[in-house]
Order: sequence, then C-alpha cells, then structure tokens
Amino acid sequence: MNWIAEGLTYVLSTIAALLPIVNPLSAVGMVVTITANLDEHERTEQIRRACIYMFFILTSFLVAGGLIMNFFGISIPGLRIAGGMIVSYLGFRMLFPDTVAISRQEQIEAAAKEDVSFTPLAMPGLSGPGSIAVVVGLSASAQQSEHIVVSHILISLGIAVVGVISYITLRAATRLSKVLGVAGMNAMARIMGFLLICIGVQFIINGILDVTRLVRTVA
Repeated sequence: MNWIAEGLTYVLSTIAALLPIVNPLSAVGMVVTITANLDEHERTEQIRRACIYMFFILTSFLVAGGLIMNFFGISIPGLRIAGGMIVSYLGFRMLFPDTVAISRQEQIEAAAKEDVSFTPLAMPGLSGPGSIAVVVGLSASAQQSEHIVVSHILISLGIAVVGVISYITLRAATRLSKVLGVAGMNAMARIMGFLLICIGVQFIINGILDVTRLVRTVA
C-alpha cells in the first residue's frame, strides 16, 4: 500500500504545482472572446482539442526535459531559480494587470481563424512558459528517482488531470463569465496571481538552497 500512497502523492504534487500556473480561470475571458462566433458544440470541440493539445505539449517537454537540460548544461538549481522568476513574473502580471491575455490584434486574428484550439488556446493560453518550466523541473526531479519510467507516468497522469479540470472549467466559460462578471473574474485572477508569486518565490528559495548545499559539498 505504500507504493500506492507514494504514487498518489506524486500525482497530487504535480496537480498542485501545475494547476495554479495553467490556471484555466484566466483563460475564460479569452475563450468567450475568440469563440464568440461559434455555437456551443463548436466551442466545446475547440476547448476539448485545446486541452488535448495542452496535454501533449506538456508531456513532450516532460519526456524531453532531461535531454534539454543536458544539452544546454542547465542544472536543477538553475532551472528552479529561472522557473521561479518566470512564475513570479506571471503572478505579478495577474496581480497587477496592465495588459490583456492576448493583444487586440491577436484577438482579431483568432476570431478570423476556424481552429483556435492549438493557438492561442493551447499555446500560450494553457501551456505557456510557466507551465513548461514547471514540467521540465518535474522531469529533472523524476530523473533522480529510483523508478524513472513510473515517475514520468505518474507526472503524465497529473498533467492529464489538470487537462480534465481545464476542460470542465473552460466548458463552463460562458456561464462563469456571466456569474462572476468582470469584477469577479478580476478578483479570481488576482488571487491566482498571488498564489503564483508564492509558488515562484518558493521555487527560487529551493534553487538557492540547492546551490548552497552544492557549495558546501564542494568546500
């Protein structure tokens, strides 16, 4: 039973690390805007495909994470510090918004496209630089575990759960937008932004602690 508990912990940790950064609530307004000319069935299909694309994008970076780090000579502490800076930056943008999720020109182009599932919904809407950085970090951690393949499968399962949550949230985008209103959506965005800042700062702290331990080991 211990391995079941450990596996569940791995999946839940992935969800906890990834969900605030993917943050499907922040994409609700974008979905309503760029799918305004679609009927309910077409909107649902676009959302479903976007979540599938998100899963494959993130799992691709999960599988290739170790290779990317080795190729560019990136250490785990360096990745954690850089990822923390990116996540913190995204959090500050949500907490103190001065720009929209996508520009007006991007909204016009998206509205003119027949298929908006891959871009801008899946990328950069759901799987942006912050979530990719987190997944690469998870990949690096999985490389250090005793059961590398199992760890990657469990992380992939966590990504899949985040995809399902994103689908359910975006499926209700129109109703959420009406219920919460502009003020409610902004409040939710600020709450998620604060959480992202906390997560990003913790990433940076962990990276600095790793560097300190390495220095002490060398010394």
